[in-house]
Amino acid sequence: MPLDKVEQLFATKLISLQGQGARKGKEKVITGIKPAENGFGPRYFLEGCGDRAFLRMNSNSYLGLAQHTQVIKAEAEAVEKYGTGPGAVRFISGTYQPHKELEKRLAEFHGRESAMIFSAAYAAMMGILPQFISEDTLVVSDGLNHSCIINAIRLSHPAKKEVYAHADIDALDKILAANSGQFKRVCVVTDGIFSMRGDHAQIDRINGCCKQHEAGYEEGVISIVDDSHGVGAIGQSGRGTEEVTGGKADILIATLGKSLGVNGGYVVASSGVIDYLRETSPFYIYSNPITPAEAAASLTALNVLDSHEGLRLLEKLRGFSAFLRVGLERLGYETLVGEHPIVPVFVRDTNKTAALVAHLFTHNILVTGLNYPVVPKGEQEIRLQVGADHTEKDLNFLLDKLAEFKG
Repeated sequence: MPLDKVEQLFATKLISLQGQGARKGKEKVITGIKPAENGFGPRYFLEGCGDRAFLRMNSNSYLGLAQHTQVIKAEAEAVEKYGTGPGAVRFISGTYQPHKELEKRLAEFHGRESAMIFSAAYAAMMGILPQFISEDTLVVSDGLNHSCIINAIRLSHPAKKEVYAHADIDALDKILAANSGQFKRVCVVTDGIFSMRGDHAQIDRINGCCKQHEAGYEEGVISIVDDSHGVGAIGQSGRGTEEVTGGKADILIATLGKSLGVNGGYVVASSGVIDYLRETSPFYIYSNPITPAEAAASLTALNVLDSHEGLRLLEKLRGFSAFLRVGLERLGYETLVGEHPIVPVFVRDTNKTAALVAHLFTHNILVTGLNYPVVPKGEQEIRLQVGADHTEKDLNFLLDKLAEFKG
């Protein structure tokens, strides 16, 4: 068979990934959800695990809106009205009223002129960043940026790429100063919330640094922020890293698939930028959008977030995140100070990380272990993720099982 030789190479690669501790292995398949009861939050059933019900501590659905009755109702009603899929890319005949209503609302929510939705936030970054990069562009990236940013830069083929040490604004300043006058344009790109650690970029300071060096670049210095883990998770009103830092990115990218609990990605910016992207971004032009029903559900979720109920959920999320951090510190686990619901537990050893994940799974708790090369050597961790649909009893149960670990 023609694939025999290449399959042997692939098998060798998989063995190598296994040896590095980087192979993800078989995916766990959720077969059902047990509603909250007796002071505990929802539990999840897995294929092959019988009637065991698992506490899920590795979900990005920070506000629990994926199970919100209004969000579910909005999607169901839109399916009845528009069907299950868009049937075409948007510029042909795949744009529906819910798509336009959602984009208008996203722009309003973020205080921008315009918005544009994509099939996913990963697709958004891959489809947007190359449109800002030419053969005369310098790209500057934070050292802990997400895979979507790294791959978007590779796709873009900038004139030059520079990487500054994580969150080191002085290093960014030196890069911009050293390259002044050598390139027409600079794109400074960063995550808002760094998904492995839950810490955030100082957007206000990044913007200040960009402004200071703008005169050295004919076409300016553009800040591009992916705040997929920030929107709906931090800030008093859930407007993410921009709200926390007081800074405002030139281009803001985020997701509908984490705190909003649905699916898809989006970008907000000036109307001129969005008009340009609609005509140039291949991930938008040549790919189907999210379904009309997903757009309707996302709009409803956004309205819940931007309401008194959303403020209550955000307050609950902050309280639970603080409660878990205090509990971890009391047990002697190493974590990071912060208010984000990503709560890392630094184990700093690949085998011990795997053992801790297995220990918690034995006790019906789902967590994600992160090992090199996903994280740098010596920073191996389990990433705990708090949700507003958790309860104090859930977190105490988790802490009790962590206390029992003898690895």
